[in-house]
Amino acid sequence: MLSESELIPYRSSPLLPQGPWLVLAPHPDDETFGLGGSLILASQKNVETHVVFLTDGALGGKTDQASLVKRRKAEAEQASAALGVSQTHFFGEPDRGLEVCNRLIDKVSELIRAIGPKSIFIPTPLEYHPDHRATSEIVWRCVQAMTGFPGDVYGYEVSNLAPINLLIDVSSVAEQKYEVIKIYASQLTENKYMALVKAIDTARTFSLPMECTAAEGFFRFADTSKTLEDQVMESLQLFFSGV
Repeated sequence: MLSESELIPYRSSPLLPQGPWLVLAPHPDDETFGLGGSLILASQKNVETHVVFLTDGALGGKTDQASLVKRRKAEAEQASAALGVSQTHFFGEPDRGLEVCNRLIDKVSELIRAIGPKSIFIPTPLEYHPDHRATSEIVWRCVQAMTGFPGDVYGYEVSNLAPINLLIDVSSVAEQKYEVIKIYASQLTENKYMALVKAIDTARTFSLPMECTAAEGFFRFADTSKTLEDQVMESLQLFFSGV
């Protein structure tokens, strides 16, 4: 039976993932909910960061879709500026209609080649929302198709906890992150997002010292030659090791 320290880090990473960063956000807000603290820390360290918003977020409210799309884009631009993001990219794909297809694989691949990221961030494939899972698969296929991709791919958490192997202590910028979340006012009346984010950030401090009040968890995928499904299954099988 594996010990706890073999399943989850018991110390936060002393270094941030190498830049430039490319963050794939299925909807406007996922980047802030999932790794807003890490993006702030990256900005403080002058790490170049790019955020791609894949869908238009049209289904994230009860107002007419055209107005909501415009509002959510404005919120994303304001939030990205507050996080210190270097550049934003909007793909405008249909909300809840994100498809794993050659067109999007080619589009994301082109952006990866243009930016040359050393660290790519995707939603964990164990997220509930289909757009989140589609985003992960699209990016994974891009990386797999590239011969000798020189960087790392990290899964980040938005709506639920998943296996992780990297923790970033965001205690020093947690309140700043939560202020940025307030920019997404169109979404804060749709669900308990602020409470959810704070709960996940707190849960990720469980294996860290008491003085750590907020952390963000990531899973660094070690082998891009394998399918995303295989990597996830291997991470889950660790929990049953020795049973």
